[in-house]
Amino acid sequence: MTTSPDQPTPASDTPTTTDAEPRSDTDVVLDAGTYDAILEPRSPHRLPLDGTWHQISRKYVTVQLISTGVFLALVLAVALVFSLVWHQIWIWIPAGIVLAITLWTLAILPRQARAYGYRLRDDDLVFRRGILWQRIVAVPYGRMQLVDITHGPLDRGFGIAQLKLVTAAASTAVTIPGLDQAAAEVLRDTLIAVAETRRTGL
Repeated sequence: MTTSPDQPTPASDTPTTTDAEPRSDTDVVLDAGTYDAILEPRSPHRLPLDGTWHQISRKYVTVQLISTGVFLALVLAVALVFSLVWHQIWIWIPAGIVLAITLWTLAILPRQARAYGYRLRDDDLVFRRGILWQRIVAVPYGRMQLVDITHGPLDRGFGIAQLKLVTAAASTAVTIPGLDQAAAEVLRDTLIAVAETRRTGL
């Protein structure tokens, strides 16, 4: 049976469905007055577990130089106030020691930054640091309990962050400083995914 163009096409008996699921009353209550979406940058891929050594960002040295320089200026200002206003000349003894140690720290800072490194192996993450007193820690993926990314105002200004791995044993906790923000997010997602597979035995 054919229908003429002037006649309306009969509606289908099956109701049309939409892709969007109806929101429950609980979702409406929880999301009332909130933002539309959380700003959570996700990494597009994961790092390979090939044992390659990776280093931290060069911006870490710049951030440390600025923060240490501010501390150095603060110590110098306090020493000048004590010596010029209250005539406390003895303040230059502890201040001189602090200034000498701080200047030495600034001098070896670039070399210390190059000594930081980490590598992803099949079963663990290996972290190294130090020049004279070196520390090498291997953290099994299955023992990781928390992967935390932190960054202060100065770190955010230069686009770097530090990643902290928390395990059941406090002695094996690892903090990797001076990671590029994107690198920290990729490393976080990789560690979380691998740690889940190691804990479940997949």
